[in-house]
Amino acid sequence: MARGKHEGGLGEEFFTPGSSSFTEFLSAHRPGLLSTRRVLPDGVRAEGVPHGTTVLALTYRDGVLIAGDRRATMGNLIAQRDLEKVHPADDHTAVAFAGSVGLALDLVKLYQVELAHFEKIEGIPMTLAAKATRLATMIRGNLAQAMQGLAVVPLLAGHDPAGPEGGRGRIFAFDLAGGRYEKSGFHAEGSGSPYARGALKKLYRPGMTRREAALAALQALYDAADDDSATGGPDLTRRIYPVVSVITEDGFERLAEAETERLSREMVEQRHARPDGPNAAV
Repeated sequence: MARGKHEGGLGEEFFTPGSSSFTEFLSAHRPGLLSTRRVLPDGVRAEGVPHGTTVLALTYRDGVLIAGDRRATMGNLIAQRDLEKVHPADDHTAVAFAGSVGLALDLVKLYQVELAHFEKIEGIPMTLAAKATRLATMIRGNLAQAMQGLAVVPLLAGHDPAGPEGGRGRIFAFDLAGGRYEKSGFHAEGSGSPYARGALKKLYRPGMTRREAALAALQALYDAADDDSATGGPDLTRRIYPVVSVITEDGFERLAEAETERLSREMVEQRHARPDGPNAAV
């Protein structure tokens, strides 16, 4: 058996006690596998890279809902019409992203492994606040690339069993430097986020049902697409609709395509009578 190797070919690093962070393990022993550590040459900025646009989250009676449009843009071109921007991180947490698509997808996959690795090493899952802190640390590791145009802006939503009744759905936003901010009620990220947040300000109210929350999210994404060319609205002809998922005490659930289509068509029909969307309840 080769020196420094255990049976099966694993190196000593796999049997040395250390951090429960898989990302830190890779940084120490296999840094080349981390896409967030690869920096472009000085003076070079990333151009022509597909970007995901608008994602949002809002709390409702049973938990938290997280949703995103499906469009990715490359400059003034549509790079993809059916991009998946909302992903489960574990059974009770989901992450959505805006920004550089390739890096974002790598970050999501690494984050999923990070949470699973921690639970295997420690024997217990992370708290939701710890999951948000760990994601913030991973985002900070991408700061150099973000400054060169390869930014990733995730949105984290989860169900916190330690929270008060009716307040167990929580939302966390982040900045490019890894700052972590908990949001109350709702939040949106991406190029269409100002319009989505404006829509949610008038439509959101505490204690919404799942159906009401889903319709509010779809209305907000429609408003974002109405004013932001990088955000895609529901594509009825191609049958491409926003991704809408919920997280409750029962875990992560993506709304079935048939349900999302039904709600999207209902919303579009309402827009025929009121193109600017519903008025806020007084």
